[in-house]
Amino acid sequence: MMLKDKVVVITGASSGIGALAAKFLSEQGAIPVLLARSEEKLESVGAQLTGTYELIVMDVTQQEQVQHVINGVIQRYGRIDVLLNNAGYGKFDSILDMTVDEYSEMMNVNYMGTVRCTKAVLPDMLKRGEGHIVNVASMAAKIGTARSTSYTATKHAVYGFSNSLRQELRGTGITVSTINPGPIDTPFFELADPSGHYLSNISWFIMKPAYVARKIVRLIDRKQEEINLPWLAAVGMRIYQLFPRLADKLTYKMMNKK
Repeated sequence: MMLKDKVVVITGASSGIGALAAKFLSEQGAIPVLLARSEEKLESVGAQLTGTYELIVMDVTQQEQVQHVINGVIQRYGRIDVLLNNAGYGKFDSILDMTVDEYSEMMNVNYMGTVRCTKAVLPDMLKRGEGHIVNVASMAAKIGTARSTSYTATKHAVYGFSNSLRQELRGTGITVSTINPGPIDTPFFELADPSGHYLSNISWFIMKPAYVARKIVRLIDRKQEEINLPWLAAVGMRIYQLFPRLADKLTYKMMNKK
């Protein structure tokens, strides 16, 4: 019951692993505060929760809104124990077929959204000398693939930010964790892969969202600093980091599934 009464703020909580993480945290006695842009979707998720929870409409791209919401949560509960930066989206397309604005918008949500929320919670966490910041990156943060330059760059940014922040906050009582999952069967692919081509090609490899959400809750409970999912991808990431150029040449065709 280590999570009992812990206030856990979750961005991107209206569907997928964010919504399921909220459910599992609620079942363990935590107080999930669900943030997302869609009030209707948030209410649908809230109907499945038990115990104390809160639903707040918030857009991670709006600085003043982020600060206002975070300040309000701290005022109501006295603290934020865990921030789960989960908001994000992807779109798989070639560099020539994506506009510069699309690159900018994705970075604004996936990376800058993480930065905004982290900066909003940090002063109070530092004042209390405790807290946990959990950032959802991706397998793409470590292994780039074709037709994913925009999404991969955003997750590289989240991963690099997390690693640097972890070093910066050593000794403060604040834990910084990173989650690097491979493909998950969530609404993410409705935009990222509307044709279903990529999803069909990696059907043998894709993870169930409940599996990933439970791993996230376990990481929060144990305050692990990093997890890579699934285990096969974790092995591949290690090999890629040791021999990146060789791995590129050997795995190009296998990884080019989009």
